Amino acid sequence: MRDGIAILGMGCRYPGGAHSPEALWELVCAGRNGISDRRRLGRPAGVLDDLAGFDAAFFGIASGEAAEMDPAQRLLLEVTFEAIERAGLDLDALSGTATGVYLGLAISDYGRRHLLAPSGPLTPWSGTGTFLSVAAGRIAYLLGTHGPAISVDTACSSSLVSLHLAASALRAGECDLALAGGVNVVLSARVTAWLASLGALSERGQSRPFDASADGYVRGEGAGMVVLRRLSDAIADGDPILAVIAGSAVNQDGRTNGLTAPSGAAQQAVIRAALRSAGLQPGDISYVETHGTGTPLGDPVEIGALRAVYGEIDHPLGLGAVKGNLGHTETAAGVAGVIKAVEALQRGIWPPIAGLSAPNPRLGALGPLVLPTEPIPWPGDSPRVAAVSAFGMSGTNAHLILSAPPPRPAPGAVEAPAWGE
Repeated sequence: MRDGIAILGMGCRYPGGAHSPEALWELVCAGRNGISDRRRLGRPAGVLDDLAGFDAAFFGIASGEAAEMDPAQRLLLEVTFEAIERAGLDLDALSGTATGVYLGLAISDYGRRHLLAPSGPLTPWSGTGTFLSVAAGRIAYLLGTHGPAISVDTACSSSLVSLHLAASALRAGECDLALAGGVNVVLSARVTAWLASLGALSERGQSRPFDASADGYVRGEGAGMVVLRRLSDAIADGDPILAVIAGSAVNQDGRTNGLTAPSGAAQQAVIRAALRSAGLQPGDISYVETHGTGTPLGDPVEIGALRAVYGEIDHPLGLGAVKGNLGHTETAAGVAGVIKAVEALQRGIWPPIAGLSAPNPRLGALGPLVLPTEPIPWPGDSPRVAAVSAFGMSGTNAHLILSAPPPRPAPGAVEAPAWGE
């Protein structure tokens, strides 16, 4: 039998004061957003309030070295340590263990500004503070862990691909515990200007996934991390289990009508592959946290793929889109969707899609797909099972299946629940 992967703890920093999973849930359930008109990125965006604040002494890092660190590395350390503590684990006890680190992150605006500038002083920390590979290695170094430490860049799907890789590594025995997530910090208006030139960004400065007025997304920044362990081990040791990763899949668009254009066929394929990985059927899923960018091209393609897979199920399928609350946090977007979906599973609520007033007519007939505009109690008495999508501009897609925790076995029971064959 195939073992599931338990989520033991979560930590995050996202716009709108969503500095914990509970605060993120409050934001999305209220239908609010963290988009501000502060122009650090050249236009409205979902930005974090304090990128400079960092307790270097807590992490045993010298002040000079901390000053040279990309804010993304500092954010990752904060949310990683919080996730570990929320999982009820002893930070010191991880030293020497086969714990893996899997991070989604991409181009470092900080590194381009400070390390690659044509002039300016260089220190021994100029490279280690900005190289993407070091972000994962620094976490392993500070914790003293010996599992794989890998930085992943597949654009917008990076953090969800990281969770997929971490779950696969746990099942393969490459590590016994895994830390997985992603981060996005945006300091340069130049990349924002490039995205605007592609027509991806909203001219109104609003993210409205699936809405008739949607004209693109706003950029966002943040970080999220989860702690993962094989379900059988977590049950055996009495760990707190927030949710279970039942299955996941990653694929690529291949040749489409453009390098960055989405492929409905590839999206259908990755969803079906994740269902097979979990040993589940489309009718077993009750909620999908979508990629949901709010772009005129992407939203209809995604709805078409969901309708192709789920169109014949006999119950409502709730859809969510956290980008309406946070903006598009890019390499940290997938893990934001996972944290939101875990909270929804635990609380039994489909939260509203922020900014949605009237569905885009280009979406076509929705069938069983439901776009909530207010909180809706999770329907039915069947087990709660949700899915999360992330589609990279690079063409790399990821889909992950989550379930509410299984019931605790009766005293004396020895066999842990498993998923699929």
